[in-house]
Amino acid sequence: MAQLDWYIRANLKPRHLQMLVSLDDFRNVGKVAASLNVSQPAVSKALAELERGLGLSLFERSARGVNPTAYGECMIRHARSVLGDLAQARDELRDLMQGASGKAAVGALPAAAPALLPRAVALLKQRAPGTTIFIREGTMDTLLPELRAGKLDLIVGTLPHNGAGRDLEEKILFEERTTVVAGRSHPLAKLRKLKWPELGNYPWVLPPAGSLLRDPLEDAFQRNGVPIPNNSIESLSVHVIVMYLQISNALACLSREVARHYEELGLIAILPLELPKLVRPVGMTWSRARALSPSATLMMQCLEETAQPRKSQAPARATA
Repeated sequence: MAQLDWYIRANLKPRHLQMLVSLDDFRNVGKVAASLNVSQPAVSKALAELERGLGLSLFERSARGVNPTAYGECMIRHARSVLGDLAQARDELRDLMQGASGKAAVGALPAAAPALLPRAVALLKQRAPGTTIFIREGTMDTLLPELRAGKLDLIVGTLPHNGAGRDLEEKILFEERTTVVAGRSHPLAKLRKLKWPELGNYPWVLPPAGSLLRDPLEDAFQRNGVPIPNNSIESLSVHVIVMYLQISNALACLSREVARHYEELGLIAILPLELPKLVRPVGMTWSRARALSPSATLMMQCLEETAQPRKSQAPARATA
């Protein structure tokens, strides 16, 4: 144990970390050598020295290449994290040299992208004009790996029902109802009252299978005796949904915050149907293992302040 502690503290170098990540990516010493612009014997020698210094076998060799052991998987995971932190430090230093006061990278889920996040960013830019904000919109499946790799500081949007993972921290900003929406000229948009059976007469834009809203929405259809629509497309893209509703008689579900934004723009109509079971928490997710930069911390504060009026207006969470 003493040798392991000494080696990690005194002899582990960034080139070792780069080699570990490349070995995991390529699983082939020759390809790793080409990617790092060194000879194949040099990679084999460096790996042998690393394993000898740690006193652990990190990879299993075979005729097809190399595969990480449990020790190797542990080292690779932390190597990615350290390299991500170093890249973040490089970017922050570069921004400071160019006159910027900091940088924050935010992953945005559909529930946050159209309204909450832009307002929070505008608030941040009022307080720190030199701060650079990088925003990547996507699903939780695509954004979580980037958060864990250190490419994102936090994710904003609908929180998973069972949590994102023990290595992550979450905070609810407000709870958002889900609404049924249609194009402005849709026949149902003229009604003052709407019943569930009427929803089955039209095509739908459904959330993809496995997404956060899909299972609750299917449960709502079943509870109200309406078959899952066969005439449907699947998308989480708010832009695609809004445009499709304008040129078709399709229906869709959007969070109330997003739906109100596009209704105010005159693009869609919110239908008069309550969905009390589809209340979803909107919040922030970040890594427990990585210290947040001052810019990321300021971004979180601005998100909380922007969400405060919505939190006070949000309904109590409905039970299943």
